[in-house]
Amino acid sequence: MATTADDVWRLLGELIESQKETDRRFQETDRKFQETDRKQQKTDRQIKELGKQIGGLASKFGSFTEGLALPSMEKILRKKFAMEVISPSVRVSKQGEHIEIDVLAYANGSVNQAYVVEVKSHAKEESIEQLKTILQRFRYFFPEHQHKQVYGILAAVDLSAYVRQKILQEGLYVARIHEDVFTLDIPEDFEPKVW
Repeated sequence: MATTADDVWRLLGELIESQKETDRRFQETDRKFQETDRKQQKTDRQIKELGKQIGGLASKFGSFTEGLALPSMEKILRKKFAMEVISPSVRVSKQGEHIEIDVLAYANGSVNQAYVVEVKSHAKEESIEQLKTILQRFRYFFPEHQHKQVYGILAAVDLSAYVRQKILQEGLYVARIHEDVFTLDIPEDFEPKVW
């Protein structure tokens, strides 16, 4: 069967219509991709904002926990350890390095000691390492306390029996909250480590 000019023109017309339909579908797909991209960007912004809000909430909860701990920790530090100076939220920068201590207490004279208190809403093993690092670097940041005996206290709203035992094994005091008041939670034979 021979192909006529009319057949060629008809096939060419069908090809052009098919190409137009393909172009229309590509444009529709491109439009959907752009719409998806806009939605993704909006979702990314919302997730970023939510992350900021959660971070702010965690910071506020940490500050709340520290504020909750301060009055009872102050009583413990004054009555049990005879501390004269008790300072919440101590921040020191030295030669580009920084340290932050939730509560720093010290006394001069016959009681020549300092206590570094780290307050956590939920204490974990990392909390122990964090406090130990602060204690190891304490004299570098506080040369004025060079000759003091330095002790660590980890105060927590919540901690497991395992973490409590690890804290005590490191020679750190444990303080826990009971009826909105922090109290020391140490065995009678507890021997604290001097840092």
